[in-house]
Amino acid sequence: MNLKKVVIFGVATLSAFAMTACSNKTATNSNGKKNKGTVALITDGNGVNDHSFNESAWNGFLAYGKEHNLTKGSNGYQYFQTSGAAEFVPNLEQAAKNYDTIYGIGYQLKDAVSTVAKKYPKKNFAIVDDVIKGQKNVVSANFLSNQAAYLAGVTAAYETKTNVVGFIGGAHGDIVDLFDAGFTKGVNDTAKKLGKKITILNQYIGNFNSSDKAKSIAQTMYAKKADIVMHAAGGAGDGLFEEAKAINQTKKASDKVWVIGVDTDQSNLGNYKSKDGKKSNFVLTSVITGVNVAVKDIADRAYEGKFPGGKNLVYGLDTNGVSITKGQISSKAWKASRTARTAIINGKISVPKHPSK
Repeated sequence: MNLKKVVIFGVATLSAFAMTACSNKTATNSNGKKNKGTVALITDGNGVNDHSFNESAWNGFLAYGKEHNLTKGSNGYQYFQTSGAAEFVPNLEQAAKNYDTIYGIGYQLKDAVSTVAKKYPKKNFAIVDDVIKGQKNVVSANFLSNQAAYLAGVTAAYETKTNVVGFIGGAHGDIVDLFDAGFTKGVNDTAKKLGKKITILNQYIGNFNSSDKAKSIAQTMYAKKADIVMHAAGGAGDGLFEEAKAINQTKKASDKVWVIGVDTDQSNLGNYKSKDGKKSNFVLTSVITGVNVAVKDIADRAYEGKFPGGKNLVYGLDTNGVSITKGQISSKAWKASRTARTAIINGKISVPKHPSK
């Protein structure tokens, strides 16, 4: 997606800066030489501070830069902010003139990455959250998000007091399917083990930017007694947090409703003050998509001269490419999620990639 990762074409305040910052073709290090292993990030429309894929990718860049003594700029690592699809190709081309490995974040950049990679065959390119086949200078990075969503389903089944939970999706597609299918399977499998009968409310927004609709859906779900709602809705998911906060501010902290975040640790979006004046937080856990892990892994390989061009790298629980945060999960539920994690890695639990019809 990009969940959030997927596209919201907003106003870009940093585009001009990023283009200027990356335009120096002759930048060198202190020894007068151009650094090797320079990397550039092309965002989708959400921007680099999207609490999702772009932000996670940038964190991967920061870790990579620190490890290899590179700094932000045209002789190290940089991002290009995108405000619309028309900027994908120009930004990719500008990056290709200055950097060794260039990343397109989110499936919306697939065609642009493929096009520019053909024009610059000696540069490395990566597409995150989609697959480009048949191009030796392009690597694809994808995630088994269904595995982590399964663990979120396990914890939701343990933690629900009302035996009603919810899932809010953005737009239907293979990526959101992973979260939907995994969460549903995790809830249902765990409910069976616990002898519970849990109702799962499931509704889609139709896009990834209508936070008002997400808020309305969340309001309905909570009204139907859901006490935990997970989202895979990109920026639209902000509406879920808004509704949970509005509800929780009218309740005692002990009676709160919960949200399960997605892609990055979204616990910072759950801070509020309860009716009884206590500072609290309503994010139970977050399903993490390790874009930072993938981005750094690919950059490290390229740095060592082993760029995995032409491959589709899939990151799952076994490589910490996906995970869930400890958050506010009870020790019993956390232990159950760890057991499920091991079973998935060992092949004892099979998690579907698409919801049952």
